[in-house]
Amino acid sequence: MTSTISFGPTTARVMAQALGASQAALLSPEAVDFVADLQCRFGDRRQALLDRRRHQQMKLDTGAYPDFLSTTRHIRSSDWQVANVPTELLDRRVEITGPVDRKMVINALNSGANVFMADFEDSLSPTWQNLMDGQQNLFDAVRRTISFTDSVNDKKYSLSDAIAMLFVRPRGWHLDERHLEVNGQPVSASLFDFGIYFFHNATELLARGTGPYFYLPKLENHLEARLWNDVFVYAQHRLGISRGTIKATVLIETILAAFEMDEIIFELREHSAGLNCGRWDYIFSFIKKFRNNQSAVMPDRSSITMTQHFLRSYSQLLIQTCHKRGVHAMGGMAAQIPIKNDSAANEAALEKVRADKNREAGDGHDGTWVAHPALVAIAREQFDAVLRSRKNQLDVKRSDVQVIAADLLTIPTGAITIQGLRQNLEIGVQYLESWLCGNGCVPLHNLMEDAATAEISRMQIWQWLHHGASLTDGRQITQVLVQELLQVEMDSLSKSLGQERWSKRRFPLAAQLFLRLAFADTPPDFLTTEAYLHI
Repeated sequence: MTSTISFGPTTARVMAQALGASQAALLSPEAVDFVADLQCRFGDRRQALLDRRRHQQMKLDTGAYPDFLSTTRHIRSSDWQVANVPTELLDRRVEITGPVDRKMVINALNSGANVFMADFEDSLSPTWQNLMDGQQNLFDAVRRTISFTDSVNDKKYSLSDAIAMLFVRPRGWHLDERHLEVNGQPVSASLFDFGIYFFHNATELLARGTGPYFYLPKLENHLEARLWNDVFVYAQHRLGISRGTIKATVLIETILAAFEMDEIIFELREHSAGLNCGRWDYIFSFIKKFRNNQSAVMPDRSSITMTQHFLRSYSQLLIQTCHKRGVHAMGGMAAQIPIKNDSAANEAALEKVRADKNREAGDGHDGTWVAHPALVAIAREQFDAVLRSRKNQLDVKRSDVQVIAADLLTIPTGAITIQGLRQNLEIGVQYLESWLCGNGCVPLHNLMEDAATAEISRMQIWQWLHHGASLTDGRQITQVLVQELLQVEMDSLSKSLGQERWSKRRFPLAAQLFLRLAFADTPPDFLTTEAYLHI
């Protein structure tokens, strides 16, 4: 189905299959006009910033290193604070994240967490149906009319009286939404996700005593934060909402953004709700940005923990920076999920979560992320022990932290093993196949994997191949070895699934795509932009 809506010189075309009446209402002429207006006003700036990313990558490819900006030293050294955040945002000690499918939204809001981050980005496969279902689910959740009945066990789900605060993560600046064209070009996926949600829900949220809150992913510099701020200012003006009503937390999940944390907060100071340590994307970004640097070859993903110097430095600098400006510093994701039928393995996994959250709380973070409702109580226990009666740790200034560029650029130590190579192939291909089938949040080996961890798998293999890395057993990592190991993985999957189930899946395409990206002379910036063409 293609429908065309004209607004003066602007033409917007919805290019999608037929939707139900309630979902079609989400794409009303007024809502589409709002998104089209955002695209017309900010689309060129977004493209210019994406071009700037490419130029920056060219500099890094020729040996340049990032550093703190001399041109913005005055922002880092001067005394300023963000605007006050609403009272309900003062305590965010446990946040749960997940995609926007209906059952997940209900369970996450009921989980006992302080915040649920509803995700249109790395944990969602952006099929048109998923996106529109997600917008409908959030529309219903805001109005507390959401419910769900599981057709398998006839179990009914609905919202409890007390629920988590709702934050929404739109897709990153790098992604397009091809199902809505404005003047013949796809709209920014960021502006689409933000625009549809904000248009339909901002006024309703305010009427219910809360507000429109967001997480912003994959920013690489303060100019990209400035663009978001300008979008916020205009969107609030357009709907007659007070400037500064929107509050947004920025994920520091790129190595370049780590050098501009003060500046990013400054650009969003009217709308800032803090920063978050997006650890998995941060590792992926580190590998990708220094892809041509022989000395930056990373060890197995399993050894790149938050105790590694470059990650610990980034985490502590984030706390210091946020608290200096009077805003929250959020810890990273615990990706573990409960292990059924193995109590010893389950306890070992939960102990890793306790240790991780204990470290974050002890360092001064104000809260943290978990991927599963069963981890909410464990994370809360660690933060309760440190916060006691306080709502946050904004008083913990971390004046002892002295981070220089070299700290953020220290290469982690560890081995490259055959197990690590196999794990990257298994996770990368299995996740990608699931994503192509419409599921962007996949439990594998008792961890909840999303696009960020698949990106680590893809870029590590590219990096190891490109620089001729060797395994601990002495073998060099070659394309032939990678293909052989992947074939073993495909044979094992085919056998375990059976021919009938295998034929209904997309493993051959996933394997083909993964190898093409891992073997490319120049790796594409994002796996999902390539895979998007196939959904």
